Amino acid sequence: MATPPKASVFAQLLRNEGVTVVEVGDWEHHNRNHKGPWGPVHGVMIHHTVTKGTAATVKICRDGRSDLPGPLCHGVIAKDGRVHLVGYGRANHAGLGDDDVLRAVINETKLPADNEATTDGNRHFYGFECENLGDGKDPWPKAQLEAIERVSAAICRHHGWDERSVIGHLEWQPGKIDPKGFGMDWLRGQVRDRLKPTTDYTVRRGDTLWSIAASKLGDGNRWHDIASLNHLKNADDITPGQKLKLPKK
Repeated sequence: MATPPKASVFAQLLRNEGVTVVEVGDWEHHNRNHKGPWGPVHGVMIHHTVTKGTAATVKICRDGRSDLPGPLCHGVIAKDGRVHLVGYGRANHAGLGDDDVLRAVINETKLPADNEATTDGNRHFYGFECENLGDGKDPWPKAQLEAIERVSAAICRHHGWDERSVIGHLEWQPGKIDPKGFGMDWLRGQVRDRLKPTTDYTVRRGDTLWSIAASKLGDGNRWHDIASLNHLKNADDITPGQKLKLPKK
């Protein structure tokens, strides 16, 4: 059983994974909690929007439609890889789905076919809408795919889940096809690799997390990733001889 973190913690754990976060209005308090509970959370659900243009996509995902009030997700993953946070709490993204699928996500086992819609997914899943027409032709830029991977891994890392806690809408609710254009097994493989520490590093005299990130990961700003992976509360609290795990480059 997993309890969602505070909104500020949620935003920071995404940033710690290298995600560029855009906070939209009062996203921290924008939710559908008056319609039902949110949590315990068990997984991350990925969608495509069937929209074009980031501004229009963010607006509809925040505000919703006349027949489906917003927020329609927690974050919108744009073509350029930026993640626009539009809500936090219960969101109208998952709808009713298969309880056998939910059970498999909780147990982190192979997903069964989704053949019924009886279980409230809005309560149990983080939802991310990805800007894409969903026609199988609209491209998925590298920056966007990497952001989807990072967002999924960040949440899994926080809750101690593995990649099997990440599913697509098409694996949850019968009749859905999203996300279309890449495979969920492929995405789960990317998340699995990202969650695996790739190497160890021994701290040397004069090292900082920034210098280690710059030399070993190619980007000093990824010192946040190292701090998060090693549960360092104080980024300056490293000593020569200390062993650190480094994330995927």
